[in-house]
Amino acid sequence: MAVFVKAVDLGSFAAAAVALDLSGPMVGKHVRSLEERLGVRLINRTTRRQSLTDFGRAYYERCRIVLAEAESADALAADQFSEPRGRLRVTMPAHFGRHCVTPVLLKLARHYPMLELDLSLSDRFADLAEDGFDLAIRTGDLDDKAGIIARRVARQGMVVCASPAYLGLHGEPRRIEDLADHQAIVYRRLGQVVQPWLFAREGQAAQEIIPSGRLRLDDLDAIADAAAEGMGLAWLPWWLVRERIEAGGLVALLPDRPHYLYDCHALWLRTPHLPLKVRLVIDALAAALPKLMG
Repeated sequence: MAVFVKAVDLGSFAAAAVALDLSGPMVGKHVRSLEERLGVRLINRTTRRQSLTDFGRAYYERCRIVLAEAESADALAADQFSEPRGRLRVTMPAHFGRHCVTPVLLKLARHYPMLELDLSLSDRFADLAEDGFDLAIRTGDLDDKAGIIARRVARQGMVVCASPAYLGLHGEPRRIEDLADHQAIVYRRLGQVVQPWLFAREGQAAQEIIPSGRLRLDDLDAIADAAAEGMGLAWLPWWLVRERIEAGGLVALLPDRPHYLYDCHALWLRTPHLPLKVRLVIDALAAALPKLMG
């Protein structure tokens, strides 16, 4: 099959012989042997030119797929005895990437000196194919896009919090409905206010609350700082405010309500063989991120 495909790709037995380091007659022998086994002609040959038969064209396309799969299988076996190397381009949300993803990737880079990392931390949704990224990390709902594979690597819990000083002045909301009586610090993404604050309900769609407030920021760390300064309530990822809550700088509110969970996914382009460096990063994130989220 490999000889047949090479002869078709290069347009002649002679060119295939040079590429495969075989003699011209040996290339012809491989193709004739294949035709005899199949019982059908694959290539029409004259002294001046060669052309595929209709069956030969269909068989050629299938052979290409078979050979690509065989090469992928060989590469998969070779990966077991090698280490990741070369450049890996990853795009991720700015804050989630900085606090959660990047530390995992830097640990891998220290362990594998042949691995090169090219990381983009941005809230802009990059296109894997057009922008040349090997891997994308996304939080929240995903669009169903052809040719993209997604694997959930973590779940990000959201919590409403405020400073003790703010609660001392304005009181503590006991129910979700009480949030309407408080000032909120609103997160803006790419110039627009993002989704409403969401609260999980068992067996039902999430409850949505539209926060009102005079502070709108596009930086989660700045929102946490403003909340700690007593400027209002904030709805933030648990991993971002956990240390402040444990230290007493912020108070987690509505403790009886379960956290709303955003799924965090790794996305990559569909391919017959996932490169070792990509697979290693996905597995490392799936192992490490849930611990950080908790």
